[in-house]
Amino acid sequence: MRLAVGCDHAGFPLKAGALRLLTSVGHSVEDLGTDSTEPVDYPDFARRVAEAVVSGSCERGVVICGSGVGASVAASKVPGVRAALCHDVFSARQGVEDDDMNVICLGARVIGPALAAEVLRAFVGAQFSGAERHVRRLRKIIAIEEDARRGVFDKPK
Repeated sequence: MRLAVGCDHAGFPLKAGALRLLTSVGHSVEDLGTDSTEPVDYPDFARRVAEAVVSGSCERGVVICGSGVGASVAASKVPGVRAALCHDVFSARQGVEDDDMNVICLGARVIGPALAAEVLRAFVGAQFSGAERHVRRLRKIIAIEEDARRGVFDKPK
């Protein structure tokens, strides 16, 4: 699988281990930065990863920031991205199997390298189930996204 990986300065220390793990288990990884602990803004890197996923150049994405919260909020703004913050193996696996999550977000200040490795293994090892109830729910999520594109949620001026 081809994966896009990006982080902000807080996520940078965890990113190196994530890259090593993902390549060691046979995945191709596109490192979208950042490349140091010099302060940067997480939305820039969440967007890069999200765009790589929706463009099809990568099948899934990983974004790492301090808490993982900001990254998940930012990545989810890109239509077609289903990003979630996961700090446990169950959520990482279930998020893909039931919800077709395509971007996982991690908080480098929340989990350590060993747990992050387990969570990432669960994420990349999972496949969307295709079960009727999950497909039905995914269609509803996509419908919300389409409504947003049409301006359904825009406030009248």
